[in-house]
Amino acid sequence: MGFDPCLRKIANLGCWQVISSADVYGSLVCVNELISVQSKVYSKPTVIIASKITGDEEIPDGVVAVLTPSMIDVLSHVSIRARNSKICFATCFDQNVLRNLKSKEGRAISIHINSTGLVISDGNNSDKHVRHIYISSVSWGVISKRKKFCSNNVISSKEFTSEVVGSKSCNIKFLRERVPSWIKIPTSVALPFGTFECALSDDSNMDVARKISALKVSLNRGDMTKLKAIQEAVLQMSAPMALRNELIHKLRSERMSYHGDESSWNRSWMAIKKVWASKWNERAYVSCKKTRVDHDAVCMAVLVQEVICGDYAFVIHTNNPVTGDPSEIYTEIVKGLGETLVGGYPGRAMSFITKKTNLKSPTVISYPSKRIGLYSKPSVIFRSDSNNEDLEGYAGAGLYDSVIMDEAEEVVVDYSREQLIVDKAFQVRLFSAIAEAGNVIETLYGCPQDIEGVVKGGIIYVVQARPQL
Repeated sequence: MGFDPCLRKIANLGCWQVISSADVYGSLVCVNELISVQSKVYSKPTVIIASKITGDEEIPDGVVAVLTPSMIDVLSHVSIRARNSKICFATCFDQNVLRNLKSKEGRAISIHINSTGLVISDGNNSDKHVRHIYISSVSWGVISKRKKFCSNNVISSKEFTSEVVGSKSCNIKFLRERVPSWIKIPTSVALPFGTFECALSDDSNMDVARKISALKVSLNRGDMTKLKAIQEAVLQMSAPMALRNELIHKLRSERMSYHGDESSWNRSWMAIKKVWASKWNERAYVSCKKTRVDHDAVCMAVLVQEVICGDYAFVIHTNNPVTGDPSEIYTEIVKGLGETLVGGYPGRAMSFITKKTNLKSPTVISYPSKRIGLYSKPSVIFRSDSNNEDLEGYAGAGLYDSVIMDEAEEVVVDYSREQLIVDKAFQVRLFSAIAEAGNVIETLYGCPQDIEGVVKGGIIYVVQARPQL
C-alpha cells in the first residue's frame, strides 16, 4: 500500500475508498481470506473484514458489507458483484482504523456512506431496516435454459446464434457487423453448446463419464469436495478425432495463429478442457446455489479467439459504476494482457473518467500500482461462454475460466519510463480513443456496456462486450 495513506491524507481523501456504496447494519466477523468463507451462509446480516481479497471471489450469502486493506480494482469481478447485490465494499488505507475496527468483532456495527467515505458506529436497532432493503435487492430463481448440440463440433462466427453459443460469442458477431472500421474485432470461432457432452459420450471417454456421473451424485448430496474431483476428471478426457480435425481445419481456414502440430494441439485441448472444467469451480457452483440457478442446466460453449499481443488492455463501464453517473465513462487500463486486470493480480490499475459530452478531455482518477504485466506470443485464447452469463438480474460474468493456449510471460513494469505516465499528449489521445470506442458501442446497443479491449500500436481492439450490471 506504500505511499497511499500519506498521499490520501495530504489530499484530504480520508482513509476509505468506497467501491460499492450501501448503508448497512450487521455483526462484525474477521477472516484472513474472503475465499475461505465464500461458500458459507450467514444466518444474520454480517459485516466481514477480510485481510486478503484477490478480486475473483464470490461474496457469501448473508453478508451486507466487505471491508479490506487489499487494493481491489473497481471493475474486478467481486466489485461488480458487490454493486449488483447492493453490498457495501470498501478498501481501508489506515491500519490503525482497521485494527480498531477488528477489536469490535462479534458486535453489531452500522455503516453509512458520506462524501468522505465510510462512517462506522456501534449498531442500534433503528438501523436494522437496512437489511430488509438488501434482501429485496437479490434476484432469485433465474433459470438457465438447457441447450442442445447443433451437430457441429466447431462453428465460424457467421454461424453464431443464441441457440448454439453464449452471449460472448453472439456479441462478437454483433460488433463485427456494426462497429466502424477503426475499431477492430479479433478473429473468432467457437465450440458450441453440447460439444462437451458429445465428447464425454465418445467411447474413448466411457470411464471418465462414469466417474463424473458418480461424483455428481455425491455433489448433489452436498459434498462440495467433489467439485475438485470432477474438474480433475474432465481434464482426463481424450479428444474425439472428429473434434480435433474440425477445430484444426477451422483455425487454419480463419488464418488464426495456430501451427496445428502435436504440441500445439495438446496445449489447445488442455485449455479447452480447463474451460469446460470451470463449470465446477467453487465460486460458480456457490453462485448458482445462491440464486437457485439449476447447475445441471448450465451449458458451456467455448469462444476461440486470436490473442492480440497488445501494449495495453482495458475494461470500460460506459455508466460510471462508482457514482452511477450515466454521463461518465469509467475505464481501467493495464500494461500487457488484461488478465492482470480481470484475474485478481495484486495492485490497482490506472483509471480515468471521460464525459460523454467531451470525449477529448479524460480525467485520471488513479495511477497504477500493479507490478506485473503479462505478455504473450501470437496465440489463441479459449473463453468460457456459458448460457449462465449476462442473465437479467444475475451477475454470471466472470464465474468461469478463460485459458490462453500458450502461457503468458510475467514482466515487471517500470512506470518511471512508461509513455502512458510520462507523455501527457499520448495519454490524452489514447484515453480519448478508448472512451470514444466505449461510447460508440453503448450507442449501438442502446444501454450501458461492460467492454474489454486491447490497444496495439495505437489501434483499438474490442474482445468482448456485455450489458453493464
